[in-house]
Amino acid sequence: MSERNIRVEPIDRQAVEDQEVEIVERKGIGHPDSICDGVAESVARALASEYLDRVGEVLHFNTDETQLVAGEAAPAFGGGEVVDPIYLLIVGRATKHYEGHTIPTETIALRAAREYLEETIPQLEVGEDIVVDVKLGEGSGDLQEVFGEDGEASDADASESAGGDEPSGPVSVPMANDTSFGVGHAPLTETEQIVLEAERRLNGEFAGENPYLGPDVKIMGKREGDRIDVTVAAAMIDEYVADLDAYADAVESVREFVANVASEHTDREVEVHVNTADDYEEGSIYLTVTGTSAEQGDDGSVGRGNRANGLITPNRSMSMEATSGKNPVNHIGKIYNLLSTQIAEEVVADVDGIRDLRVRLLSQIGRPIDRPHVADVHVVTDDDVALSDVESEIEAIVDRELADVTGITRRVIDDELSTF
Repeated sequence: MSERNIRVEPIDRQAVEDQEVEIVERKGIGHPDSICDGVAESVARALASEYLDRVGEVLHFNTDETQLVAGEAAPAFGGGEVVDPIYLLIVGRATKHYEGHTIPTETIALRAAREYLEETIPQLEVGEDIVVDVKLGEGSGDLQEVFGEDGEASDADASESAGGDEPSGPVSVPMANDTSFGVGHAPLTETEQIVLEAERRLNGEFAGENPYLGPDVKIMGKREGDRIDVTVAAAMIDEYVADLDAYADAVESVREFVANVASEHTDREVEVHVNTADDYEEGSIYLTVTGTSAEQGDDGSVGRGNRANGLITPNRSMSMEATSGKNPVNHIGKIYNLLSTQIAEEVVADVDGIRDLRVRLLSQIGRPIDRPHVADVHVVTDDDVALSDVESEIEAIVDRELADVTGITRRVIDDELSTF
């Protein structure tokens, strides 16, 4: 057993790719739950960066309770209108007073939220189509999380410090803020790759060339044996859709694009379905003013959508923690979900013969975050590879990544890691 209590053992199931039925989901960036995740995380990054700029330390905050209340819209071919605006409430706590400094946390939060919404959902007019509110309670003075740019440990509290990129002095690893766990897995199955890549590319290259597609793209993948069905719910923006024929053409374009993405990841039979609730005879179609279902009765919350790897995967173990919006210094609900995913990907990339791998990191409140209560790695190897052949390699990678756990903090603040 490693000094860091790393355990490596066979997994308690078949590799997901070998299971008869697999279900995978991704909620796109314009889905109400993802809007909350995105806003909460952009606010968290803004607060962390502002704290570093003003006081050289990341102070205590969390914004992971952000909520969205749906509005009402009247979409119409060629352009409709929002009748009742969406309401977004940024909820959490943030340190506003520290060692003589006053930090305008709510102003910072509102600015970050507005910039995020304008970038990701450009059809949504902030202040008209969506009203953004913020209620950040005062962070506790004795819970200041510190992330010193010079890497030197603060003497405020041993549980409050983390190293910078280029330490120039002693580095103190933060203590876990909670007894909690994170889960990661690798490699992605073909179905998982299709679902993840299809949404990202629809909201990337496809939307760039086809402005009628809104960012609220939800994708569900189902594999039964060697047949994969991909169901896409794609919000269309009414301003760019002239009539029902144009809408039907848009739906078919989305279907063809997703089918082409799928063909890049699998040789299995794939069928793509788009906006299956549409009833053309009744005129019931997925037409929106803003490109998100949040305009018409679909509420949202942080943590109800994608896990830290960008997917919802009922065939695999998942943490119910909301990764977005949490403090990146010692909040285990964020750090261990991101780190376990990173560890799983690193192991699969560096060690041959692994078909499926799951990493579970469990913290204990007050323990250094680089020494989890247990780092539990479960593996499915290829038929010609014994677990004993790769166990030491796996353990060494886990140990290495845990030793560099504070690197997660900097990567989160620098927007190098996606939380949803």
